[in-house]
Amino acid sequence: MPDTAFTGPAAHPSAYATLHADATALLDGWRPTGPAAAEARDRTLALLAAGPVAMSRPHRPGHVTASALVLDHTGSRVLLCLHGKFGRWVQLGGHCEPDDLTLVGAALREATEESGIAGLRIDPVPIDVDIHPVSCQGGSLHHDVRFAVIAPPGAVEQVSDEAEALGWFPPDRLPEPLAGGTVQLVAPALAALRRSPLRPAP
Repeated sequence: MPDTAFTGPAAHPSAYATLHADATALLDGWRPTGPAAAEARDRTLALLAAGPVAMSRPHRPGHVTASALVLDHTGSRVLLCLHGKFGRWVQLGGHCEPDDLTLVGAALREATEESGIAGLRIDPVPIDVDIHPVSCQGGSLHHDVRFAVIAPPGAVEQVSDEAEALGWFPPDRLPEPLAGGTVQLVAPALAALRRSPLRPAP
């Protein structure tokens, strides 16, 4: 998931109003998957109290991002990206955009763009929330809301400009070096796959 600095024209914070309302409602109603996720959820809701600006990358105190752990249709492999900037394997995802109406939609968009795979399906219930420092705006925090995504049978990935490589790995044999926080997504993603059929985001 990219953490590059934003260099384009900044959208007015009001452009994120619908996405902000969705993120707030989603996290308000979410049952965290563990104590660390619960703390991160509470800190993210506190960040969202700043208003729609908290969804945009120019917000230096921190901003909400969306990412996805992509599974193959059998749940026997996960798709990871070797990030071109910090040289670690990580799940797919990144910054929200003004056109995103939901966090689920943002995560699915990022996963589709970065994997090149059409027909991905997503579980609308988050599997994790993680907060970590990034280089945006000379130093900021990503409040990353993470989802489980499943690829269709026969999916063939295509490397994007943001990655050095993409690779499929067994869930119990993830590659090194691995980004912090990625391994903790495997168990809840597999649980999401067992719980209900994943579906396209609206």
